[in-house]
Amino acid sequence: MATRYDYLTLDVFTDRPFGGNPLAVVTDARGLTTEQMQAIAAEFNYSESTFVLPPDDATHTARVRIFNRTSEMPFAGHPNVGTAFALGLLAERSGRSVGASVVFEELAGLVPVELMRDATGRLLGATLTAPQPVALGDTVPAAIVAPCVGLAVSDIVTSRHEPLHASVGLAFVIAEVTGDALTRAKPLISAFADAVRRFPGRFPVHLYARAAGAGLRARMFAPLSGTIEDPATGSANAALAGLLATLAPEADLTLQLEILQGVEMGRPSMLAVTADKQRGAVTRVRVGGRCVPLMEGTLTV
Repeated sequence: MATRYDYLTLDVFTDRPFGGNPLAVVTDARGLTTEQMQAIAAEFNYSESTFVLPPDDATHTARVRIFNRTSEMPFAGHPNVGTAFALGLLAERSGRSVGASVVFEELAGLVPVELMRDATGRLLGATLTAPQPVALGDTVPAAIVAPCVGLAVSDIVTSRHEPLHASVGLAFVIAEVTGDALTRAKPLISAFADAVRRFPGRFPVHLYARAAGAGLRARMFAPLSGTIEDPATGSANAALAGLLATLAPEADLTLQLEILQGVEMGRPSMLAVTADKQRGAVTRVRVGGRCVPLMEGTLTV
């Protein structure tokens, strides 16, 4: 017998429809199997979709499972921001309140998310705290990274750091490039496949370039996971902030960044990222932004 499931979609890290990163949220996924969740995520065909379940610990808000087009993910940025916003929106409609924050149980650990409101109390967006400390892994030769994104080795900026793996719950290869190179970057699937043979596992590449002031511009490519390019990648930008804070000479620091992503895709996204550093170690990384609800409906399984 077919069962109907409610869902809503929203655009994350934007204050206007059809910008930011789209997200589908199945608000009560009880009864769905893992295989069905994966099939639904592939059907939505967004970078990620989320499935909300009762928490294992009643002191937490929900258990949230995140799927991209091809696999389940331990953690991701815009799904947490968007799911928190969606649950807050639905609670308000029913006359309830989820409070100022929520806590999600995920494969990478607990993810606290604070809801953002304006002076009148209107829900605007959310800010997550990464579930894991920043972890910096092996460097990756620029000669491997550059072909993946259609660039020359000379386009990779190595004066501050070599391309390297970094994670706050989900790993990315992070590389700095020149501003012109960021605009020209274009993923080449065969080069990604070759990189994975040399560096087994996930190989998403997150590029960034310096912008005016304290801002950065970024692009993220993960074609082997079905995401040719991502409009806004909270988990990658959180790892980037953790990396930059780690490299900063100050022992104590609060690094605040505004990161613009998705421009080349026609889906501009703005992410506010903060990394706190104490006694030489990054202790907390947060990433947030605004959300816009877009569509609602039911699906039949």
